[in-house]
Amino acid sequence: MHDNSSLVEARLRRFVQERLLTAVYARTERLTLRSWTAPGEPVAFDEAVEQSFAPFEVGTAWGRAWGTMWLHVTGVVPEVDAGQRAELVFDLGFNTAEPGFQAEGTVYRPDGSIVKAVEPRNAYVPLDGAAGDPIDLYLEAAANPDVAEGWTFAPTPLGEWDSAGDEPRYVLRQADVGVLDVTVWELLQDVSVLRGLMGALSTDSPRRAEILRALERMIDATDPDDVSGTAADARAALAGVLSRPASASAHALHAVGHAHIDSAWLWPVRETQRKVARTFSNVLALQQEDPEFSFAASSAQQYAWMKMFQPELFERMRAAIAGGRFVPAGGMWVESDTNMPGGEALARQFVRGKRFFLEEFGVEPLDVWLPDSFGYSAALPQIARAAGSRWMLTQKMSWNETNVMPHHTFLWDGIDGSRIFTHFPPVDTYNAQLSGEELARAERQYAEKGAANTSLVPFGYGDGGGGPTREMIAAAVRLRSLEGSPTVRLSTPKIFFEAAEAEYPAPPVWTGEMYLEFHRGTYTSQSRTKRGNRRSEHALREAEFWATAAALRGAPYPYAELDAAWETVLLQQFHDILPGSSIGWVHREAERRYAEVLASTEQIIAGALAVVAGSGDTELVADAGPYAREGTAAMGISAVQGPGTPASVARTASGFVLENEHLTVSIDDAGLVTSLVTRATGRDAIAAGERGNLLQLHRDTPSRWDAWDIDEHYRRHVIDVTDVVSIDIVPHPSAAIVCVVRALGGSRITQALRLASDGRALDIETTVDWHERQKLLKLAFPLDVHTDRATSEIQFGHVHRPTHVNTSWDAARFETVAHRWVHVGEPGFGVAIANDATYGHDITRSPSAAGGTATTVRLSLLRAPLFPDPEADQGEHTFTVSVRPDATIADAVREGYRLNLPVRPVSGSGPVEPLLAVSSDAVVVEAVKLAEDRSGDVIVRLYEAHGGRAKAQLSTVFDVDAVVETDLLEREIDACAVRAVEGRTVELELRAFQLVTLRFRNPASLPAAG
Repeated sequence: MHDNSSLVEARLRRFVQERLLTAVYARTERLTLRSWTAPGEPVAFDEAVEQSFAPFEVGTAWGRAWGTMWLHVTGVVPEVDAGQRAELVFDLGFNTAEPGFQAEGTVYRPDGSIVKAVEPRNAYVPLDGAAGDPIDLYLEAAANPDVAEGWTFAPTPLGEWDSAGDEPRYVLRQADVGVLDVTVWELLQDVSVLRGLMGALSTDSPRRAEILRALERMIDATDPDDVSGTAADARAALAGVLSRPASASAHALHAVGHAHIDSAWLWPVRETQRKVARTFSNVLALQQEDPEFSFAASSAQQYAWMKMFQPELFERMRAAIAGGRFVPAGGMWVESDTNMPGGEALARQFVRGKRFFLEEFGVEPLDVWLPDSFGYSAALPQIARAAGSRWMLTQKMSWNETNVMPHHTFLWDGIDGSRIFTHFPPVDTYNAQLSGEELARAERQYAEKGAANTSLVPFGYGDGGGGPTREMIAAAVRLRSLEGSPTVRLSTPKIFFEAAEAEYPAPPVWTGEMYLEFHRGTYTSQSRTKRGNRRSEHALREAEFWATAAALRGAPYPYAELDAAWETVLLQQFHDILPGSSIGWVHREAERRYAEVLASTEQIIAGALAVVAGSGDTELVADAGPYAREGTAAMGISAVQGPGTPASVARTASGFVLENEHLTVSIDDAGLVTSLVTRATGRDAIAAGERGNLLQLHRDTPSRWDAWDIDEHYRRHVIDVTDVVSIDIVPHPSAAIVCVVRALGGSRITQALRLASDGRALDIETTVDWHERQKLLKLAFPLDVHTDRATSEIQFGHVHRPTHVNTSWDAARFETVAHRWVHVGEPGFGVAIANDATYGHDITRSPSAAGGTATTVRLSLLRAPLFPDPEADQGEHTFTVSVRPDATIADAVREGYRLNLPVRPVSGSGPVEPLLAVSSDAVVVEAVKLAEDRSGDVIVRLYEAHGGRAKAQLSTVFDVDAVVETDLLEREIDACAVRAVEGRTVELELRAFQLVTLRFRNPASLPAAG
């Protein structure tokens, strides 16, 4: 037979477009509309419906960017025949952009309850009531702009309310009550599934030919003048090909209804709150139609928003959760970035998230659900397991530019040896629509063929929300077992993971971080947001520590204030806020809210220290850090020590020399460090012929995602910033300080190089008034260290990364993340470089100017991307970096805390004994707080920081009834680190990087100071 498949396909396309789609609604009738436009930010339903509404017509322009129009919608429920149902249909002016990236709306009943959302590709609203009943509803229409403008990545004013303009962006195209022809709609779903499957099969496949001929017969069976009357016959023509079961070896897909809703991104947080309501109401409406459909949603923050802003919807969610059909996933406060949050903050993502789910619903998610975060810290397996989680899901690793992840189901091995069962869906999207192309891709790419045969496909419109649609559910039903396709089962994360574990009891192991070979610029973009995070994390440590010390002396513990501050910090660790990849609106709000956190924590600290230090005028120093410093006790309050021998600074013929009892630092006339010598050994940390403190400016024009990406070609375009406007000695009673001022284009850079009287490190404070565009500013230190690896701090430990490029994996890791410090070392000598607000680094080996090899550590200070925020990072920034020569990793850990947890001056009655003391520097106390259950028990979290086994004694100044080991949620577990408890002393033994939480039950009160 002659192959006329292309003609049949062309005929089919036209048939669907001109016959089926136009016949889905048997008839439509125009609704009556009245409108009111909110003058600024959105208002609640109760306020909106009290306004004066004016007549409004279809075809009218509406909606300035980020504006809101309310429509009062009235009409009458029409008569329907058998096989029909009435529903509303809206077109707010939808364009070709994806759902979630343009206009969307929420439909309310007169009592304020939400019916569902109105969005592109999901524009219907079910109707209650019988024929002749009145329709009386309200539509809240959000004129959210398409900030990406077709993913052109062009600089846009749309990311801020004030710059977005006042002109209307949309035209209301439809507001009808329609009579849905159910049989025609079902026929359309039959055709859609078969067309998708056919497109995924090879052109010479017998099954493809069979489907094509069946579709041809279906067209023939349909009377174009009576599609409704012949739709049943058309469906009968397809029944045979739809009834053919899948092969026994077909890949098994668990389809999990899902909507990845970015907690902020190309929209502000306030709009996310509305997106969540729209999506969750869509889901609940869909579950009324389909009893098999379950939905998984992560992020306790998003549930908390519904409790606050949509309590009626929240109670419906609660009922669906109790029925097992609405499934809390992930167990975290938000789907956070995992590279930059500190250890305690990442732990609190689980503590706060799981606490909310347990308190509100009695449900504890056992999975970690992070499909879209930009790489995954090697500390995450331990933190997740310590929170009681068993499984992990990610999708983002499919975005790697260079190397393909070798597994889809595996055990992920963290830095302490903890392992978590992890799945990486081969469908390569977390927003699947259950198309034939997607399912075929999942089966084709699945890496575990022959060993296992099951994967998960998260389906539903996401990023901007929307969730699953009735068309997706219809596809899942038809694909349950269909020849030529993987099988599809509507499922939940728990059902999938239990099945996958049972099928694959000994999966392969991936050890260490999952480094995303993409989006490397997110370690640097939006510096103020990153600084706010770092400062807030450490302020919260201090606030909790001193509040605990005060509570033991009878002061009330500020639970509510601390919870509120933590929730702000945790929200802003979302993977498009902390990474700096959101619109300007988001980052200005983040900066404002960090300021609120710091104001709140400063108030808590001041009040607590007043209680702990007591009344009096004695000058004291309060140190919440884990390590004793010169003249201070760790985790206590000490008397002020007099200054030691002052450091000296002298001008020389070639520059300056700074000196104290530990170091001699030479600085040339360009303000660059030519030598950094440890006096005890004479060893110079700066590579011969090289200069440290070198600012370098790069062209920064990534190929695709501006704020997200640093592309390797940036290295080919560099300017050394060495010109000096001025360089002077700054008088100081004890420190040696040289100040350097530089001009750079429209920017100005001021650096203070400071050597304290007793300092073992050179501190460099860099203030940049930044006005560059599409530039990357780095700070370089070429070091006389020969090593093939560098060490970087991560949560509760550190990782080693190669400094060479032996493999494609090494070469792709050209920009890396570190927390408070990096360290490079060779046997007998190392250098630690610590920072107070920087995350992005690159560390390389190269020949030095005088021969040999230099290891160059560079910190990425600032970027200036144009999308999505054209004003990103403009203005003033301050960074402090310390360079400590002759340093071990233990010294690096100390430096990180010194730079980020400065001591505080305080007045009081006298020194106060440390609340806690630890006998080993390797065991670090990271958090001290009162228990989440408000029992008054003291919680102490600590970890092994040096990367080896450690024994330590932890001593307290307070008596307790008992000391038990707990998980992160403070539930008692079998002790593995506690060896003995004697009085106020706990004997501990920790493995490398082990994280331990101790609960001190019923602590005795301490006497008031003074």
